[in-house]
Amino acid sequence: MGDMFRSEQMSLCQLFIQPDAAYATIAELGESGCVQFRDLNEQVNAFQRKYVNEVRRCDDMERRLRYVENELRKDDIKMPELPAEQEPPAPNQREIVDLEAQLEKTDNELREMSANGASLNANFRHMHELKSVLENTQGFFSDHEAMNFDSNRIIDPNDPSQASAQRGQLAFVAGVIKLERFFSFERMLWRISRGNIFLRRNDISGLVDDDESGRPVLKTVFVAFFQGEQLKQRIKKVCTGYHADVYPCPSSHSERVEMIRDVNTRLEDLKMVLNQSADHRSRVLASAAKHLASWTIMVKKMKAIYHILNYFNPDVTGKCLIGEGWVPNKDLPTVQQALVRGSKLSDSSIPAFMNVIATKEQPPTYTRTNKFTSGFQNLIDAYGLASYREVNPGLYTTITFPFLFAVMFGDMGHGLILVAFASWLIIMEKKLAGNKEEIFNIFFGGRYIILLMGLFSLYTGLIYNDVFSKSMNIFGSGWQNTYNTSTVTDETIDYLTMRPRINNFKTYPLGMDPVWQMADNKIIFLNTFKMKLSIIFGVLHMFFGICMSVVNFIHYRKYASIFLEFLPQVVFLLLLFGYMVFMMFYKWVVYNDDTDQQDLSPGCAPSILILFINMMLFGHQEPLDGCKEYMFEGQDSIQQIFVVVALICIPIMLVGKPLYIIAKRPKHLPAPNHAPPAQAAGGGGGGHGGHGGEDETTGELFIQQAIHTIEYVLSTVSHTASYLRLWALSLAHAQLSEVLWSMVFSQAFNIEGYVGCIAVFIIFGAWAGLTVGILVLIEGLSAFLHTLRLHWVEFMSKFYEGAGYAFEPFSFKAILEDTGENN
Repeated sequence: MGDMFRSEQMSLCQLFIQPDAAYATIAELGESGCVQFRDLNEQVNAFQRKYVNEVRRCDDMERRLRYVENELRKDDIKMPELPAEQEPPAPNQREIVDLEAQLEKTDNELREMSANGASLNANFRHMHELKSVLENTQGFFSDHEAMNFDSNRIIDPNDPSQASAQRGQLAFVAGVIKLERFFSFERMLWRISRGNIFLRRNDISGLVDDDESGRPVLKTVFVAFFQGEQLKQRIKKVCTGYHADVYPCPSSHSERVEMIRDVNTRLEDLKMVLNQSADHRSRVLASAAKHLASWTIMVKKMKAIYHILNYFNPDVTGKCLIGEGWVPNKDLPTVQQALVRGSKLSDSSIPAFMNVIATKEQPPTYTRTNKFTSGFQNLIDAYGLASYREVNPGLYTTITFPFLFAVMFGDMGHGLILVAFASWLIIMEKKLAGNKEEIFNIFFGGRYIILLMGLFSLYTGLIYNDVFSKSMNIFGSGWQNTYNTSTVTDETIDYLTMRPRINNFKTYPLGMDPVWQMADNKIIFLNTFKMKLSIIFGVLHMFFGICMSVVNFIHYRKYASIFLEFLPQVVFLLLLFGYMVFMMFYKWVVYNDDTDQQDLSPGCAPSILILFINMMLFGHQEPLDGCKEYMFEGQDSIQQIFVVVALICIPIMLVGKPLYIIAKRPKHLPAPNHAPPAQAAGGGGGGHGGHGGEDETTGELFIQQAIHTIEYVLSTVSHTASYLRLWALSLAHAQLSEVLWSMVFSQAFNIEGYVGCIAVFIIFGAWAGLTVGILVLIEGLSAFLHTLRLHWVEFMSKFYEGAGYAFEPFSFKAILEDTGENN
């Protein structure tokens, strides 16, 4: 089986690179994204590796880039996105020096401008507050008052010429404080002075920038009149505690006017300087914004290269770097070409080369996907990553997953909504790919899954003949009323029974006959039909899963497991539940309304469930008069044989493989006491036969095989019953759709007149919203989760081991995508 059905073949390669060509060579390998490097220096401390200084240089450049980016965000300057085709390559050594110098220059320039701008802005705010103090204290005192109060003359405490003023004269302190703190500030001054302070205030109009937070706040100007040097010191301490700014304010009117004139001049000068600084800052940031995306990509690539180079080991001479990594076999030529390009770019005299080395380690699992298959593969990987070269169910899931979903979601109208939504996502995928909304990306990543689920729902909706709970009469009903309408009245007959035996009956060509929409036994008929259909699909799905284990056994050359595991498992399944499926088809074909034999009429058809229970219990049930207990002659004997053979399969599954492994062991070697830490590459099995049995003790062999056997036998019954969820959810979906139509939308048709016309549009909106919200979103999510469970538990448990680890190559594309998602 080709690589399409399993993970790709991997090789462990050893790379030999000259130190001078190492940087360019790893850069080429990063662009190709084909090698998963192994760390050959795991025992070496991160700070003792060869390229630790280069990594630190990259960290320093990243720090500068983050600072520039933060400054751009502060000024609301948008950074232009860099198209993928313009993405710069990893810089060479000369470009690294230039880039480092450019980043250092830009960083230092912005930091200097930020520091100067902060100082200028602080000076501007303080000058503006000083101006507010001078203007708002005009009504607090005047020159006339200062001259007329000899015993209580107002003294400016900041004027040294008045420091020796006689005792008893008033002094004052003027300043600015946040309005929200003023009232607490006033109470504190009252307490420390015992009411010997006269405090006045005047609110500053508008908002003022706060020094602490930088946010605009309300502030007020205050003047505190007091008496005494000791009280002045207390007031200043309180002002410091409340973060109130104290400003000098002369008591003379002429001095205040002169000071206001001087402050206005200084404010104008500061505005001019601030505007010039802002223009220069904008030019520097605009220039940096043009190159920031390129700089960021170059630095990230450079850091990733040096990080990988720290994985390499120098040889004894120190003239060669040796590295190891996993490479898909298909990409070996690509890696070889990258090594050649790297040697040419660095003008190395000795070209780099690669050797494929043999190993018993289990390689990583790598499955190539495209935008169509990646969504389905993610569903499989969420259960567990496939073991190396294990059969991959992702390809089959592209069909089985949407089909089983559609069995539960069978409605053409709802399927059409899914198709329309998925088509929009696919058509607009280039524009929508950059959306970083997490929930939206979930739908966008599964757009092809939604498309196929919608298309399959259209098909099953056509089979169910269900469109928003209504049926379509495309081909004309095959049921005809043969009663004479002139003789049929309400008094003579309650029900009209339509039987297929009438002469003009014909089978409806595709899907359900629309006449079932009016039948009283509609739910009874659909119940039995969908219930049997669920069991049929379930048995086929599980049988297919068991067959997949054969593919693993053949690939891993475990041919004995085919006879000791696969054959008993498939015989056990088919002789019990496969036989039950056969009885369903036999009953549909043999028991019908066209026969003249009474024992083959629908009324004599035996219950398949009762037959199956009696088969397992070797019991019997008395049939109705004129009917037979079994469907055909010899069925009782065949059933007994089937049960006995199925029971014989259980001990074969239980002890067959352990006895075979014990018989194969060399008799002169004792059995090991423990299993090895890892299987050989390609030595792991799939499903229940995947454990390394030849390296385990005899007791462990029997215990593990007993666990697998019991699990399989019990799960065969429980898994078959689990597929009945297909019937349950399909019935619930159809009934909810019918309830919404009859209880919501159909009510609009009962309203007459012009009001009814308006009501149709309004009620239609409510019905459409409930349909999309409940039936499409909630019911769709429920059906999706149930389908996922059927694949993970009922299907994949039959053959899928899922014990692998992911192939994570060194790729610049993956590194940049992960960085973009984290940001």
